[in-house]
Amino acid sequence: MSESLRIIFAGTPDFAARHLDALLSSGHNIVGVFTQPDRPAGRGKKLMPSPVKVLAEDKGLPVFQPVSLRPQENQQLVADLQADVMVVVAYGLILPKAVLEMPRLGCINVHGSLLPRWRGAAPIQRSLWAGDAETGVTIMQMDVGLDTGDMLYKLSCPITAEDTSGTLYDKLAELGPQGLITTLKQLADGTAKPEVQDETLVTYAEKLSKEEARIDWSLSAAQLERCIRAFNPWPMSWLEIEGQPVKVWKASVIDTTTKA
Repeated sequence: MSESLRIIFAGTPDFAARHLDALLSSGHNIVGVFTQPDRPAGRGKKLMPSPVKVLAEDKGLPVFQPVSLRPQENQQLVADLQADVMVVVAYGLILPKAVLEMPRLGCINVHGSLLPRWRGAAPIQRSLWAGDAETGVTIMQMDVGLDTGDMLYKLSCPITAEDTSGTLYDKLAELGPQGLITTLKQLADGTAKPEVQDETLVTYAEKLSKEEARIDWSLSAAQLERCIRAFNPWPMSWLEIEGQPVKVWKASVIDTTTKA
């Protein structure tokens, strides 16, 4: 294989854990794992570790959980690991410029869309919501902007009429590790070809809210059906019946006009 790289991995949810799992089988050296602090969860509000922390500890990897990477002492944690590259997947914390510049090959990010379309927090849901025919993952070199870095590698997949955010999430969680491993090989070999994003093609994937998932009856049937798939499994589309909220898991578009 190519040169074995010293890698810092930064990520938090299951989507990120799947990428870490792939890295562990890749022959590279994971020198440290950064993930968000344990959070209260469930009815008892017990502190629960992130999926990335669970996997990292199971594999005996050093785990760091700073609340922020802005303090100098937390940045020093990164510097001390002397990494070749930092891989960031749904970490949830902002990386200051100083941290971005610490690894020899910089920091790379796995983003769940075909950039420059759908920069931002909810690319999977927004691609469904907009009726896109395809989506995918982009591996990019990180800079201080919001998903504005040069693109290193892309993999695409079609969006089917049955896809929800849940099924698309799983598809991209399979594509992402493939693209990541390929990109790391290219970085190690010096064959990566960064591509600048076309700013005229940029769209933004704003964060979802529960209120946005309320059924808007002014939309067309096709738009409503897409919204219901986009908001499944979270925050779930909903409507009110006799003053009570009712969740909507699935809908179908009927071509004929019905009478009440």
